[in-house]
Amino acid sequence: MNAVADSSQSLLESLYQCSDQELNRRIQAARDQLGEKLVILCHHYQREEVYQFADLTGDSLKLSRLASQRTRAETIVFCGVHFMAEVADILSGPNQVTLLPDLAAGCSMADMADLLQVTAAWKELERVIPVESQVTPVTYVNSTAELKAFCGAHQGIVCTSSNATNILKWAFSQRPKVFFFPDQHLGRNSAKRMGIPLDEIVLYQPDLPLGGLTEDAIRKARVILWNGYCSVHQMFQPAHVELFRKRVPGIRIVVHPECSMEVCDLADELGSTEKIQQVVRSAPPGSRFAIGTELNLVNRLKHELPDREIHFLCPTICMCSTMFRIDTQHLCWTLEQLVQGRLVNRISVPQREAQLAKLALERMLSVS
Repeated sequence: MNAVADSSQSLLESLYQCSDQELNRRIQAARDQLGEKLVILCHHYQREEVYQFADLTGDSLKLSRLASQRTRAETIVFCGVHFMAEVADILSGPNQVTLLPDLAAGCSMADMADLLQVTAAWKELERVIPVESQVTPVTYVNSTAELKAFCGAHQGIVCTSSNATNILKWAFSQRPKVFFFPDQHLGRNSAKRMGIPLDEIVLYQPDLPLGGLTEDAIRKARVILWNGYCSVHQMFQPAHVELFRKRVPGIRIVVHPECSMEVCDLADELGSTEKIQQVVRSAPPGSRFAIGTELNLVNRLKHELPDREIHFLCPTICMCSTMFRIDTQHLCWTLEQLVQGRLVNRISVPQREAQLAKLALERMLSVS
């Protein structure tokens, strides 16, 4: 570690001795000094003490698209996780750079599928079926830039939790089969909503030969799912839905499609973070909800809408622990370093990879 980096790290460590009031004052001072040259993005799952400083809030793709339109903003500070900052870098303009306040803010789901594994799986499937002519790769936006580039290179596409069903329809218009990664639950729930029978939806397990599938199962399958999942949304169980229906008369269950099929089948509403908020905000006062998504978003809705009865669907606390790594100390450090002309924790996707990933993203935007 060189002297500048060592000094920078010491400054970060010193911030943990500051009071909340001092951190807030310093963050605001840095924001004021940077002005329109800065845009701070915060995902809906971000902790409240950081979320209060957002210039833009939303889901990952929405934020990246909005940030790219802020042409005066030379620096994008993304208070989210690594793959979100990669998308921002891919979609941003040539005069913009993207920073992630803490590089340890990753995504357990995105980490469940890497380029080496997916390429190996693609080659394994090729032993059974002609993948280039029969299979469209579809990656959830919650994935690495490498996998988005893989889809770009193989005539594939990206999807979000709100457009996954439409993206699958497009994919089937191109080829008869889909290879969907990394979230098995979003893929299964979306395919089922299209009416695809469950016996034509199979799970590929990368640690097993041929994904643990028979050749006949691969030939029959219309959707091949990767064995990945969200560590938060897997916590919600059918028993939680049944418990709230017994305890709270007239309650509506609203869940994210990253939840298991069994939970989604029991829910009244299924949708992205944006859809969940829309459903709750548009309901009349007195409405009762149990919501199956990350805790920070649910608590924010409870605070915003005190005239509605809002419950967190899981009886235990479960939040996105990796996004929680973005704290006010890291945000303050990032902004104060920026004031000094230093770019810390820059996220920069290699040019060729970014070109291919952007191709897959643009296919999605054209379909949506």
